[in-house]
Amino acid sequence: MNPREWALIIFTILGQMAAGSILVLMLVRTYLASKAQTEQVDRILEWPTFITVPVMALALLASLLHLSNLANVVKAVPNLGSSWLSREVVLGVVFMALAVIYTFMQWRKLSSNSVRTAIGWATALVGVAQTYAMGMVYMIRTQPAWNTLATPVTFFVTSLLLGGLAVAVVMIINHGRAEKKDSRIAEKQLPLLRQVIQGIALGAVLLLGIEFLVLPIYMAYLATQGSAALQSLMLMVGPYLGTLVLRLLLIFVGAGILAMYLYRNAGIPGREKAMATLTYSAFALVLVGEVMGRVLFYASHVRIGL
Repeated sequence: MNPREWALIIFTILGQMAAGSILVLMLVRTYLASKAQTEQVDRILEWPTFITVPVMALALLASLLHLSNLANVVKAVPNLGSSWLSREVVLGVVFMALAVIYTFMQWRKLSSNSVRTAIGWATALVGVAQTYAMGMVYMIRTQPAWNTLATPVTFFVTSLLLGGLAVAVVMIINHGRAEKKDSRIAEKQLPLLRQVIQGIALGAVLLLGIEFLVLPIYMAYLATQGSAALQSLMLMVGPYLGTLVLRLLLIFVGAGILAMYLYRNAGIPGREKAMATLTYSAFALVLVGEVMGRVLFYASHVRIGL
């Protein structure tokens, strides 16, 4: 793989994580708003609010390494009506701008909570559109291994898996910080934290089920779509079989086994250390597994024609 493909791996993985994190954050904020006062919700989500901007900034930096020239971003605008690549670039920039605005307003508590929430949801929806555009970029007839519904579906699974677990990780870090500042307030927040972590863990298991359902259907489909698609399949089960198996093992352990233990431990008071360890471990394994999956995505494609 060449450096430009590594830039694409970083861009797509981090861009999808950023989009997933703000969507999960807004879902969590909506849930918590039904259980607690705004001030308490803001405390619980203080640090998670800051996830999206740095992650998306790194994604955009990686995209510039792929584009080679900043002027190419400007050139993308006139092609919005006909090019998914142009839409991906523009949506990425708009998503970043909205994420910065939302994060700054939430940090400084500018305007009303309802206005900030509206901007947060607008940011999340643009993030969803960005992830969809990322998938559509690869729906190319000359690339049969990419030109399937599995591409956008797996991109969304990656977005929600990594975004959700990233939010869980930072929520736990935020709670540890709150404990040092005021243990009584942190103790009051703990039941809500456990409920959210349980929800994210359950979501990870469901997303893992989708991923494991899509993969065999995708591989069976490739076997019926001509020589180029069959060559891609042979690369997956041949030279890259070890990468495929290890990737599946990592996400199965992270989003399956550890997530189920996380769901159980998060429901038991006094198991906060186990909950934290399981959350960190699940995120790390899933992140490595998704990166390996994206490496396989780029390494196994075979083009039809020249």
